[in-house]
Amino acid sequence: MDKVTTATEAISMVQDGALVAINFWGPGSPKYLWQALVDHTAKDLSIYTNNFWAMPDDIKAIVGPDVTSIADKTIRYITGFADVKPGSSATCDKIIQRVHEGSLKFESLSHGIFMDKLYAGAMRLGGFYSPIGVGTVIEEGKEKRVINGAEYLFESPIIPDVGLVKATTADTLGNLVYTGTARGANPVIAMASKYTIAEVFDIVKPEELDPERIGTPGIFIDKIVKIPEDDLQSRQRRMELVKLRIEYAKALEEQKSQGDAT
Repeated sequence: MDKVTTATEAISMVQDGALVAINFWGPGSPKYLWQALVDHTAKDLSIYTNNFWAMPDDIKAIVGPDVTSIADKTIRYITGFADVKPGSSATCDKIIQRVHEGSLKFESLSHGIFMDKLYAGAMRLGGFYSPIGVGTVIEEGKEKRVINGAEYLFESPIIPDVGLVKATTADTLGNLVYTGTARGANPVIAMASKYTIAEVFDIVKPEELDPERIGTPGIFIDKIVKIPEDDLQSRQRRMELVKLRIEYAKALEEQKSQGDAT
């Protein structure tokens, strides 16, 4: 089966009401696929993501869409980190309004539980018991059990309908190679999801990949999408953004040094 396709074609399989998992963290964020999902007609989505940060509009114009860009089509966010400040943007204010109205739900969990629920889903386990959240509001509505004298909460597995992942290179069979922190939650999202799409910078023949560097076997990948060279998420554009961040950090340091001197 030919796994190489376009973002639009791959995302067209996402249906209304789907649970979509995505690693939204630094260079491992599949923003090219995310933009395709934003442009897609699917609605009433649930988003399972490790990071929910609402970026200012001027920053989004430079680095691409953030996790809030699809809020209008979303009914639930499950996230390990949420940062939505009132008044920071029209999108944030609308999200807060919808939460108060009850049309948008947020579920917060630790990053460890975020990963473990995916691992349980990937292994098709029935769930697991964790001490995280005992004695807090997190335990509300969850089964509590005493094991070896300690209290634990039952956590159910997560099996996303769709997983969006980002890697550096793929072969035509779907084997993925990651670079640095891009590995993040991507491999486990790929394993746990029923339908997984990977975006990459390069696609090569199977014999061109070093087996020792493969982070996700192709059996877990359904579709592969190559990021166009002229896209905002291309390798060249990412390099430019890294340089801008370095220059920005240096400018801030110089301002700080001048301020300390005065």
